[in-house]
Amino acid sequence: MPRSPITLTEAERHEIETLAALLNQDQIADYLGISRTTFHEIRKRDPDIAERYKRGKARAIAHVANGLLQKARSGDTTSMIFYLKTQAGWRETDRPEQAGPEPAPVAVGDGSAKLKALLDAMAERSAPAAPPRLVAPETIDATG
Repeated sequence: MPRSPITLTEAERHEIETLAALLNQDQIADYLGISRTTFHEIRKRDPDIAERYKRGKARAIAHVANGLLQKARSGDTTSMIFYLKTQAGWRETDRPEQAGPEPAPVAVGDGSAKLKALLDAMAERSAPAAPPRLVAPETIDATG
């Protein structure tokens, strides 16, 4: 005879949203003292549990992303680069070797001031509850 499905208490349901900010699904199952398979099955059959897990993850990601954006806006170069690579599609490319005479050096200005202004403008356009708006890399003049 099959066992009856495990149900979570209201306190455990509430904990899932909190724990999702810190743990993955397998770790939450371990925390609750149930098998990982059981937790996955509970999420499949109970939309409330699935929603609480997703909401907890989303809140944590939003909080960390906000901190990253604040650091980028304050001029932290590493944060700027990481943000633009992950959110604006920027990437590093290797320049192919050129045959023939050495090309003339290209004057490059300080793009960090322009980038900071761009990030400030993005933050001003974004409502507090809305995610930041992104600008396509080809619309940014990074030559200084």
